[in-house]
Amino acid sequence: MTIDSVRTFEQVASSKLSSGRNTPKPPPQVWNAVEPPFKGYQPPPVEGYQHSSASTAIVIDNGGSLLRAGWSFDQAPRLSFPANVARYRDRKLNRTCTYVGYDAYADATTRGQIRNAFEPGTSVVGNWDVMENLLDYTFMKLGIDGAHGGVGRPILMTEPVANLGYSRRTMTELLFECYSAPSVAYGIDSLFSYKYNKGSSGLIISSTHTSTHLIPVLKSKPLMSNASRLNWGGFQGAEYLLKLLRLKYPMFPGRLTETQAEVMVREHCYVSQTYDAEMKTYLDWSGLEERDHIVQYPYTEHTVIEKTEEELARIAERKRESGRRLQEQAAKMRLEKLVRKEQELEYYKDRQQRIGAQSKKEARRMLDEDEFKDEVQLDKVIKELEKSIRKARNKDVGGPEDDEEEAEATFPLLDIPDEELDEAGLKQKRHQRLMRSNVEARARAKIEKEQQKARLAEEERLDEERRETDLQGWLEERRAARTALLQKIKDRERLKADLGNRKSLASQMRMKTLASLASDAPGRKRRRGGDDDNFGANDDDWGVYRTVATGDQSEDEEEEDFGAGLKGIEAQLLKYDPSFTEINMMDAQSDWTKSLVHAFLRGPWCFDVESQKEIHQVHLNVERIRIPEVVFQPAIAGLDQAGIIEIAADIINQRLANAQDREDILKDVFLTGGNTMFRGFEERLTSELRAVLPIDSSLTVRQANDPLLDAWKGAAQWSNEPTFAASSVTRDEYREKGPDYIKEHNLGNALAI
Repeated sequence: MTIDSVRTFEQVASSKLSSGRNTPKPPPQVWNAVEPPFKGYQPPPVEGYQHSSASTAIVIDNGGSLLRAGWSFDQAPRLSFPANVARYRDRKLNRTCTYVGYDAYADATTRGQIRNAFEPGTSVVGNWDVMENLLDYTFMKLGIDGAHGGVGRPILMTEPVANLGYSRRTMTELLFECYSAPSVAYGIDSLFSYKYNKGSSGLIISSTHTSTHLIPVLKSKPLMSNASRLNWGGFQGAEYLLKLLRLKYPMFPGRLTETQAEVMVREHCYVSQTYDAEMKTYLDWSGLEERDHIVQYPYTEHTVIEKTEEELARIAERKRESGRRLQEQAAKMRLEKLVRKEQELEYYKDRQQRIGAQSKKEARRMLDEDEFKDEVQLDKVIKELEKSIRKARNKDVGGPEDDEEEAEATFPLLDIPDEELDEAGLKQKRHQRLMRSNVEARARAKIEKEQQKARLAEEERLDEERRETDLQGWLEERRAARTALLQKIKDRERLKADLGNRKSLASQMRMKTLASLASDAPGRKRRRGGDDDNFGANDDDWGVYRTVATGDQSEDEEEEDFGAGLKGIEAQLLKYDPSFTEINMMDAQSDWTKSLVHAFLRGPWCFDVESQKEIHQVHLNVERIRIPEVVFQPAIAGLDQAGIIEIAADIINQRLANAQDREDILKDVFLTGGNTMFRGFEERLTSELRAVLPIDSSLTVRQANDPLLDAWKGAAQWSNEPTFAASSVTRDEYREKGPDYIKEHNLGNALAI
């Protein structure tokens, strides 16, 4: 049987009814953490190469997240896989194995050797060995066998905005020299997507895996000199979520991976329309069960064997029978002990009577036989036995209770001078003196107790009079006393925590005390017989052990019950102070249903520290709106850049001088890229962008039909147009003009911006 956590909800006062905290929350909806995205063997679609011709282009969307490839006549890319390569040496086969794309997630060995083709957080190729493996895999999956010494087809590839000259030059050399491509052309993915969605003039907002770009376009020509970039995309969002979760759960037993973070961002995050206001109320108890999303990681729960009702009944009966037998044995032993005591009492009384009738010498011999010093000791033993027998009879046999009050103690020997007493009389006199001291001490304690009770009653009466005459002053005193007690409790807890830290001041003082106890004079050797240690002669010396055990605090503070005093003061404030409610009480503040930290970490449900299932859960609440908000407020993630609203307003209001151009661009604000697919992104952009524009401006915001694939589809569409051949660099031009040569067109980067 799997142990499930038991969720209990504490009943609270009527003042909490409005917040619904005493209402049990429904069972939470749980999302499982994704496994590594291994898709198994995928047969290559070789029929595409057979239907292609020498003019059919190979279209490659070389994105930072996924590499998509296909033929120019395809309606969608045939291949789509991450730009990852894993390579390791198989000792059994004695060969090097290379896994590309999703195959790199086949097992733990390959996952540990994954290398990405791009620089971290960018779309710039940094590992060209990996890039070559990716292209080999792409051409092989497209069915190109390379029988003629190359791919034999034109290549159209996307590149990032303002791509580095070195990166483009190396890619050009790789395609021409390694794959013998007949021609190569480059373009920008967001411009391809805009063209595919029939755009001519507008503002492109492309938020992809690695960055966010804003590119104004007029009459199908991008104004690259006015383009701006925000260094934030899906990759940075996943990294930011990982940082937040690792801070939130520093002792999380599972492993949080980048792939899982990307899925959590994509499936659970959304753009808030009023971020500041929603953030203030996001962890409110009402509706938190809908806002709090739980991601369950793999776990192994402890199991117990469930017993049937018959087995439980037999176990309970055996326990009861065993208890009865033990009780009978105990009663029998007590009865036997009582009989022995009665026999002893009868024997000692008989001996006492016989001793009284004998001579002094014979009496001394009889006392020595029973190992008594004198008749006083014998009489004392007889009285103790009688007292013990009475108690035993009252408890076990049910004998009559002894209501007889003890007679007042007398000490006649104390008035007799020592000269008139023999040795036995002197011993008896010392015993009576000790007994009188005990009686007097009990009498003084009784008197002090009565005086203390009277003093407390008088203080209570004076306090009540003060409350009736000056209620506000009395309440202020109670509030101040409560604050002082809370501070003492905090100081005590802090001291306990400091004692556990060997570098703290309290721990250092404790070690210093121990060192001083070990030796008062470390430089002087003690000689045998010459040690004049007088520790303990003074009662204050023993207080050092309290200092060593609990720190430097007084005995009164140690023994004082702060909790009871605090509860008494809070009870008075709750009764007489209208502004003090049960929510303000210390017990209420420690209740998990009112803890903001508990709502942040575990949502509106009770947390069972013994449940492995709940220990392996991640709660997403404020992170759901915090991650997408960074593109609007980059300062949240420590990014020293303006948000997309400020960038867009600067492009439209400052960089475009022509009013007609601004009007044309505002009529088509185009969103593309996977990072714009958050729920509420378009609505938030529209409302905030309208707020920074002139009041009479016309604004239209639209999203790409497919923000993920429209870039590849637009590139494939353009490769079938005549301008593609004119914009491509042929192999002859490459040999003549070198790898730095490119041809400018309206869908790619420019040489001079």
